Amino acid sequence: MTFRLRLIALFFSLAVPLSAFASNEAEFQSWVEKFKLQAVEQGISKSTLDRAFENVSLNEKVLELDSRQPEFTRTFWQYFKNAVTEWRIAKGRYLYQKHRRLLDQVTKKYGVPGRVLVAFWGMETNFGGYTGNIPIIESLATLAFDPRRSEFFSKELLDALKILDQGHVTLDEMKGSWAGAMGQCQFMPSNYVRYAVDGDGDGKKDLWGSLPDVFFSAGNFLATLGWQKQENWGREVTLPKGFDYALADGKTARLLKEWSQMGLTLADGRPLPREEMQAKLILPSDYRGPAFLVFENFKVIKRWNNSTNYALGVGHLADRIIGRAPLSKNAPLDDKALSKTQMKTIQERLNGLGFDAGTPDGIAGSKTRNALREFQVARNLPADGYPSQKMFDMLLSEQEESSPGK
Repeated sequence: MTFRLRLIALFFSLAVPLSAFASNEAEFQSWVEKFKLQAVEQGISKSTLDRAFENVSLNEKVLELDSRQPEFTRTFWQYFKNAVTEWRIAKGRYLYQKHRRLLDQVTKKYGVPGRVLVAFWGMETNFGGYTGNIPIIESLATLAFDPRRSEFFSKELLDALKILDQGHVTLDEMKGSWAGAMGQCQFMPSNYVRYAVDGDGDGKKDLWGSLPDVFFSAGNFLATLGWQKQENWGREVTLPKGFDYALADGKTARLLKEWSQMGLTLADGRPLPREEMQAKLILPSDYRGPAFLVFENFKVIKRWNNSTNYALGVGHLADRIIGRAPLSKNAPLDDKALSKTQMKTIQERLNGLGFDAGTPDGIAGSKTRNALREFQVARNLPADGYPSQKMFDMLLSEQEESSPGK
């Protein structure tokens, strides 16, 4: 093909997308003008609006990131190895000591331990090393224009404009994640408005450049979410032989003395604390992985980010920062993430074998876990209900063996 023909082919291949993009951009700019009228009614100054939207255009990359659904979900071990690294532990210990005086002031006011604040800081932005580089107004305007979650992001966009209007940060400084999270503690604008604190007394709430503002804001947020001053987040434990894994559902609450009576100990073999506290048992991997008794503060961490793996990462990193022991277990060699297609296959196989996993959708919810646990009990296997690669292979093999003609 000649260069000219290649050029013509390229033109026609791009014509439709470019036309569609131009149409979307025009619709976006029309939406922006209408939104600015609403913002004026909410008290945002015209000068702030003109400045904020001067160079804003529809960000297709943000839409792509928002709509992208991962085919594979990382296992606990895959997540944990990236979250609680030796570098992050060492850096966290150094920064914890360096800023101890400031952190103690935050703890005195809000009750949140300094090691926990540093752990959040490390998990969110690598201790301020990367806070995001996407202009917040553009990302939020793009997401607000998209009809899927327009109401939510329109409110976030209004709050971001309020922050600008009040002079807490400049437009050039206001950059963050594609979803609108900002600063060294990655607050959404609504959380910034509600919980950000002027920790250094300069009249601004600067979550990018002021560590007093960052730590006091994070402490205020966690305290408001319900942080219990005298409690830890959780402890790694060892389960006795023959333990009923159905109790490790993260929902069944028992007093520590009741867990102790069942044979649970701390991971190093010492008895559980004697405090009159309730705890829930979590098994984030299969029966070969670690087990954790978690307290009320674990739930508070999940209110910051509703992910069990994230909460375990924050809690364990906080422990390692003050010199506590690493996990007692290591990842098995067959640790592997399952795709949604593989999860649907597990659900289909369970249903086919008479264990009700519900409608196959590729998501391992409680019904799937319960069905898998019933299958494991019937096969005299450790009934952890965890959909591992090992279980996938076993179910696939069993279905084949029970097929007609086998």
